[in-house]
Amino acid sequence: MADRVVAVVGAGILGLAVAREIGRRRPGDRVVVLEKEDRVAVHQTGHNSGVVHAGIYYQPGSLKAVLCARGRSMLRDYCAERELPYEECGKLVIAVDTGEVARLDALEARAGDNAVPGLRRVDSAGIRDIEPFAEGVAALYSPRTAITDFRRVAEAFAADVVAAGGEVRTSCPVDRITRTASGVEIGTGAEVLRADRVVLCAGLHADTVAGMAGAEPGPRIVPFRGEYMNVVPAKRDLVRGLVYPVPDPRYPFLGVHFTRRVSGTVEVGPNAVLAFAREGYRRTRFVPRDMAKTLGWPGFRRMAREHWRTGLEEMYGSVSISAYMRKAQRYIPEIGAADVVRAGAGVRAQALDADGTLVDDFRIDRLGPVTAVRNAPSPAATSSLAIAEYIADVLDGKDVTTP
Repeated sequence: MADRVVAVVGAGILGLAVAREIGRRRPGDRVVVLEKEDRVAVHQTGHNSGVVHAGIYYQPGSLKAVLCARGRSMLRDYCAERELPYEECGKLVIAVDTGEVARLDALEARAGDNAVPGLRRVDSAGIRDIEPFAEGVAALYSPRTAITDFRRVAEAFAADVVAAGGEVRTSCPVDRITRTASGVEIGTGAEVLRADRVVLCAGLHADTVAGMAGAEPGPRIVPFRGEYMNVVPAKRDLVRGLVYPVPDPRYPFLGVHFTRRVSGTVEVGPNAVLAFAREGYRRTRFVPRDMAKTLGWPGFRRMAREHWRTGLEEMYGSVSISAYMRKAQRYIPEIGAADVVRAGAGVRAQALDADGTLVDDFRIDRLGPVTAVRNAPSPAATSSLAIAEYIADVLDGKDVTTP
């Protein structure tokens, strides 16, 4: 195969990992990353909690399960090689009462199927041995769950791309994609980039950009804002690592939890509130075009009819710190509303099918010379190097199986 021009749209951690992998495999290819912002890792990558997941939650055999397991190992080695922060601080997933034990049992079975390294069950005394200020009747302890700084990882990936002869073009929004007989033409304002292969890693705008390339309208991205609280310095030492609830299997969100960051701070969050803009990091940000896309999608209306009570609860917690912290305080009672201050927020690009189903697994579509990442929420950052291998295999024409 002759040397190719490969364009990657989006300079979040996933797009940069893909560009890096292509450059490693085929040094003769010309790799160009196109990013609309003036720097890399601005959106989901730069606003997440920094957790490197061990694979507890994901359907066995799914892309999430398979690629998270490989990606975590690859990321650990990469951080060691590049002297980036990587701390295996461990995670407790706690059942606070007997009513949650059945869900914890199911989660333990799933984690066992996924061969989560070092996972063990602990009782209330075991919880206190690991997290002295946490409470619950039982928990799963994952000692290999880690924390890092994904923005710094993404910046290192970008440096690798450039060092290998590739380009990372910032302030370069894509406004049109045209498939031709000889490849793909990508318009960025007055300029046109002609590429043999294109990979779309557009995150919050994944459906819009995929639509430019001729993809089906579904799944549609529905943005959920995740808001964080910072624990005041006097209470930070009450949390040693990561403390999570048992997730509700109806939703692809993990619930409000306590997260230690590599900076030494401790965060509580995130919640999951419908955002009124794709980049709606503030409650007051409203973009009519984005809301029209959300409200006009049949899947959103079906989801809203089924889950409106939960949506209202999340919105109330968004405006009331006391309501927000009531859930978190079940796990660490000594950290309440008076012990936190509002911090930043991120927006999760959650794909939603037309039938109202929140897409759970990674979804990667092939459209001739265009490969479109349609859904890549958590653990995409953890899995980024393994997802990049998977997508590079697609570009190389290898037979890959999508669950």
